[in-house]
Amino acid sequence: MKKLILSLAVLFCSIAMIAQSTVTGKLVDASNDEALIGASIMVKGTSTGALTDIDGMFKIMNLEDGTYTLVMSYVGYNDMTSKVTVDGGNVDLGSVKMTAGGIGLESVVITGTMDIVRDRRTPVAVSTIGVREIQANAGNVEFPELMKNTPSIYVANQAGGYGDSEVFTRGFDQTNTAFLLNGQPINGMEDGRMYWSNWSGMTDVATAVQVQRGLGSSKLAISSVGGTTNIIMRAASQEQGGHVSYLRGNDNYNKATFMYNTGMSQKGFGMSVLLTHWQGDGWAEGTKGQGQNYFIAAGWKPNDKHELNFLITGAPQWHDQNFTKRISDHYGDFDGDGSEEFNIKYNGNWGYLDGEYFTERRNYYHKPVANLNWEFNINESSKLSTVLYASWGRGGGTGGLGNFGNRVRDEFGQIDFTQTVQNNITEEAAGGTPGRNVYVRRASVNNHQWFGAVANYEKTVSENVTFSLGADLRRYTGSHFRQVTDLLGASGYAQSGRTRFPDGYLVTNTFDPNPWKAVSNFASAAPAGERVAYNNDETITYSGVFGQLEYGTDKITAYVQGAVSNQGSVRFELFNETEANEESEKVNELGYNIKGGLSYLIDDNHSVFFNTGKYQRQPFFDNQFLNFSNTVNPVTAPEDIFGLELGYKYVGPSFLMNVNLYRTSWKGRVTTSTIDIGEVVDGFTFAEGGFINNAGLNQLHQGIEIDFKYRLNDDLSIKGYTSIGDWVYDGTVTRDLYEDNLDRTLVSSTADLDIDGIKVGGAAQTTFGLGADYQVVDNLRLDLDYNYYSKLYSNIGASTDELELPSFGLLDLGVSYNFDLANGQVLLLRANIY
Repeated sequence: MKKLILSLAVLFCSIAMIAQSTVTGKLVDASNDEALIGASIMVKGTSTGALTDIDGMFKIMNLEDGTYTLVMSYVGYNDMTSKVTVDGGNVDLGSVKMTAGGIGLESVVITGTMDIVRDRRTPVAVSTIGVREIQANAGNVEFPELMKNTPSIYVANQAGGYGDSEVFTRGFDQTNTAFLLNGQPINGMEDGRMYWSNWSGMTDVATAVQVQRGLGSSKLAISSVGGTTNIIMRAASQEQGGHVSYLRGNDNYNKATFMYNTGMSQKGFGMSVLLTHWQGDGWAEGTKGQGQNYFIAAGWKPNDKHELNFLITGAPQWHDQNFTKRISDHYGDFDGDGSEEFNIKYNGNWGYLDGEYFTERRNYYHKPVANLNWEFNINESSKLSTVLYASWGRGGGTGGLGNFGNRVRDEFGQIDFTQTVQNNITEEAAGGTPGRNVYVRRASVNNHQWFGAVANYEKTVSENVTFSLGADLRRYTGSHFRQVTDLLGASGYAQSGRTRFPDGYLVTNTFDPNPWKAVSNFASAAPAGERVAYNNDETITYSGVFGQLEYGTDKITAYVQGAVSNQGSVRFELFNETEANEESEKVNELGYNIKGGLSYLIDDNHSVFFNTGKYQRQPFFDNQFLNFSNTVNPVTAPEDIFGLELGYKYVGPSFLMNVNLYRTSWKGRVTTSTIDIGEVVDGFTFAEGGFINNAGLNQLHQGIEIDFKYRLNDDLSIKGYTSIGDWVYDGTVTRDLYEDNLDRTLVSSTADLDIDGIKVGGAAQTTFGLGADYQVVDNLRLDLDYNYYSKLYSNIGASTDELELPSFGLLDLGVSYNFDLANGQVLLLRANIY
């Protein structure tokens, strides 16, 4: 190592003796003159270059006299070239403006409610994925796949259904990672879940994705236990133009996209429109899908004080699902040749009805989202940023209901729906009662309305001090019930008596699981007297205030943030309670967070930071009430999270590196899980099903992350990362088992169940990644990414057992070629192999 350092030092000295010319400049965003940090400037045909610093400045030293071509590049922006002549002196290019590029919707503003990390002085661990990388890697994979080349990020594709992925950040699932869309929280308010099938259009309209691991920089009191992911969409393009694209993929995947921008008029108004249609058969058997995406954005800047941006987007879709099953289910005589083989694509949720494809499991949903951003520059030292938003979710997922004995399978393991129809007809005839002992397909419907507002006032107190104060308001109403989608030959479905309907009733109407029809309750929702199995509503209100004080000099940046919020929850039981008793008591839970951090710029290349903070987070609505009843969970209480992080960052002429150490402690969790009908747990058979309630659950997540980027020359760059985590359950837990009857009978209670040191499952605790990007010739580019995962444990929850799964690696390859056409138009061909 000493020899290497010495030889490099001699090389640099000898170069310095040859010439003393220097080229300097500053790279900025063309739309707002903000500095671009970490952009690359290379001398074409050489390995000489530089990266911009925290102020967007760059310096290329020791150039011999002559004329050079500088190539400037930055993720999400169009490459630029500039010729410069040096003759022994210094050349200052001044401010060089770069424009956002790539195919898609380019943005105009990033609002003040987004809390985007813009430079390496912000004391958080962060990775930013630009528009170019999004559009190059999206292909026919799901949106979360774009984040997998990031330290401590693990994307689980679940059982292969489109949109069924799950993202883990530092070992925490996506219910404990905050996702924001242009400053709008989008995690489900009931349970924090993310259903990516509802957000499939993000690959078409996102201009950047920023993953902030750990506490993050968001001022909101949100569930950023693992981290915060900001999905950034811009409102409308400043330039007139558009594009059409077509994508063809494996398993008959097809996608067509149309986009057009009006450009900004002299009066400051512009609009962008994007429409997409996709469909495919899915990788696994029986996972067909189809959907659309629409995006309409309008921007208006009447003067320098005000800027308004409005968008509405939605992605109606349906996709057939492949639920997780035992490995042994994949073995069988699937081709009828008399021999048993392993079929990794096997899916037992579908079959044939009168010779036509028919599935038991179909997810369908339509969730339009509207978002209005208002930027108000009050004066030179203060501004107000506000986002008003709304979303309306309609849809659900289908499955079986009733007498499962009528549902039979053929010799290939698929459901024989034709025979199931005959069994229903026979059962009704034998019993003499319509709708009794039949098997039907139902839909579990989950509809909601969500309205919210986030406002942030920012004041520059002095040259070094900035203060901000804001509010976060939300109101959410949800409706959950089941309805019949296909009677499968039966004359009806007999709903047994419940408290609200003691005599029961016969359901004869069916409702189509169609995402477009789901927009209207009148067309898609069964009335109260035709809902089956369960029927309940809830209302959740949330109000919070937050503030931040930030101090910054040339060397030091420090901040402290605080937030306090109240969440009120009310549940309405419309099936198992009388009308007079349908409303539960209101559960109010206070939460707060306080966090702070400091970064220190050692010199132009090196910086260090730390941050720490504590959350007291309200439990999810689903944990506040015992197993889908109005009974308040007596052991539910706010959960305590404490985080600590240290980081080091290096930015050199052609090399960037980040090193992060983290420790996150999570105490006082309450979790519930369902026990299936007939399942045996701890020697007890749950004839009516049941549920497990874990109280006092603690977790400890700690680890190290390293990532780097190295630009060898103007044609080749490499990147890589590694993350090593140690995520375990800590201490003991109290586990209660309940029967799922009207009395919620306690079957057993185990106090101080020792789970100390048991690994947390679901995500790989050790990951490694390496990627390269190579410009072969003009217009031809190759790229590859390899990701390796190990220390992956089964996600069986808080248990005394743990199961480590095999390690594995994934390789992605891509190639693209640009054809330069007349009048500045471009034809891009792109191929991906995953």
